[in-house]
Amino acid sequence: FGNLVLSSSWDTAYERELQNFQDIGDAGEIWFGEESMVRIIRWMEKQNVPLDSSVLDIGTGNGVLLIELAKSGYTDLTGIDYSPSAIQLSEKVREKEGMPSIKLKVEDFLAPSAELSGFEICIDKGTFDAISLNPDNAVGKRKQYVKSLCSVLKPEGFFLITSCNWTKEELLDEFREGFEILEELPTPKFCFGGRIGNSVTALVFQRK
Repeated sequence: FGNLVLSSSWDTAYERELQNFQDIGDAGEIWFGEESMVRIIRWMEKQNVPLDSSVLDIGTGNGVLLIELAKSGYTDLTGIDYSPSAIQLSEKVREKEGMPSIKLKVEDFLAPSAELSGFEICIDKGTFDAISLNPDNAVGKRKQYVKSLCSVLKPEGFFLITSCNWTKEELLDEFREGFEILEELPTPKFCFGGRIGNSVTALVFQRK
């Protein structure tokens, strides 16, 4: 198969992830760590997204993205996760970092509660992937995800998705109902057997 040649930036990111994993024992963030957070925050800063914009982190996990957004000056931050233990973990992280204004809720995004609405920015790093891999009616769950996204995100709001499972073309197809692509964000490239590909896709959509 030829050698798997990792670009140096990807290599560095991966080593950092491994270090994070050894330090805090969090396997869940291994592919979606510092690098994807920096990419998201840089895009928001470049777009001059107002610091009081309402932001929803879908599948917040340990809540570290929200901490980084708060450190960058964003003030209206909400994280949801269907796992109560993830929310407990993110609450601990929030307390440790002294960020009491971050809102955290146990929510199933496929059946969102009524108060989950009116967000200007929704961010997903790996949650759509996880839903897509569900062996029980994955196609139906993906459709429901798009419906939920339409109900929580304001018209003309932004949706930033980072995926390990889907190509740009596949994501365009999944989100064609109600969304248009604004841009693709640069992600690390890898080379396998002379072919160059992306192991991660990061796209910004705007709700129509």
